[in-house]
Amino acid sequence: MDLRLTPEEEKFRDECRAWLEANVPPPFEGAGLNEEENAESLAYLKAWQKKVYDAGWAGISWKKEYGGRGATLIEQAIFQEEWARANAPMLINVLGLSLIGPTIIAVGTEEQKKRFLPKILSGEEIWCQGFSEPNAGSDVAGLGTKAVRDGDHFIVNGQKIWTSLAHVSDWCLLLVRTDFEAPKHKGITALLVDMHSEGVSVRPLKQITGDSGFNEVFFSNVRVPVANVLGEVNKGWHTAIATLMNERANLGAGIYIQIKRTLDALVEKVNTLQRNGKPIAQDPIARQKIAQAYLELEIFKLNSNRAISKLSKSPIPGPEGSIQKIFWSELNQRTQRDAMEILGAHGQLWDLDDGKWVYGYLRTRGNTIEAGTSEIQRNIVAERVLGLPKGYAR
Repeated sequence: MDLRLTPEEEKFRDECRAWLEANVPPPFEGAGLNEEENAESLAYLKAWQKKVYDAGWAGISWKKEYGGRGATLIEQAIFQEEWARANAPMLINVLGLSLIGPTIIAVGTEEQKKRFLPKILSGEEIWCQGFSEPNAGSDVAGLGTKAVRDGDHFIVNGQKIWTSLAHVSDWCLLLVRTDFEAPKHKGITALLVDMHSEGVSVRPLKQITGDSGFNEVFFSNVRVPVANVLGEVNKGWHTAIATLMNERANLGAGIYIQIKRTLDALVEKVNTLQRNGKPIAQDPIARQKIAQAYLELEIFKLNSNRAISKLSKSPIPGPEGSIQKIFWSELNQRTQRDAMEILGAHGQLWDLDDGKWVYGYLRTRGNTIEAGTSEIQRNIVAERVLGLPKGYAR
């Protein structure tokens, strides 16, 4: 197998690298968690995504007709490498780009595609995903938020929880129950809900890290146009599955960049910090841990490329995305845990590197819960990939 880049791929890489070198902004300086700095951080990230969009680098895997580049598998892999190499900021509208945009492309109407996709790519409208509820987390189909038809609108009442980015979102892909007599996997409808509608209220939840990326969201007699149904009424479970599969398959690209930056920073750190009069890099146990993390990250990248290849042939990914979800979430936890062990007491200090090591360790504790727990993912792999019987009676 010849893994060398073709002349066209080298041209793509050079173009991508040159643009990033000329346009990546200086790192955001605000490190606090107060409201003012959060607003400044949001403005910084939205401006960055707008610049990326204007240059045609947002959503490069999307087809050209929807505003993407229709990038090939190799081009997407090159793009990930160059993004990590340039240490470019992440894009703020990650849920819109990775989950909701691809779902709209797969099951949305032409009017919905024209209305929503350009502003997802530009970051002009930020999206969140309203699936989990206090009594319906991993069991999404057990949701209780209701929507009742009233002429050309649905009237929505209920509560969602663990809703990432809801506090800054303009729109929400919301799952509601519209047939109260049907079995729980039926009678569900997916709605595109304006988060600025009357009756929507958001309450941020304080996390172990000190910030508030997750939220509770309450819906009280919120009116949603029938035209904002995504997919078919009472068949929202199929839409939800498409979103969840995109979530598990697509988030890998961004996670690869995130873990690689952590690993690169750790390598730089162990070469400069000393323990017992020698650089930590000379510690054989530290070297083994870092080398193992590097190997696993490369395996993850290859699996991500395989997932991207499959997505290029079908707009809706299969259950194999659960393999990626298990892999990246547990790899990210192991890498952050290893970093804390290697750095020792230094790693637990909030004033070391602006607290990035302790923050990263604490934040990754949630990786095996968010986007579907590892237990749920392993059940999906067992049943839908390996064909094993269900692990419990129904």
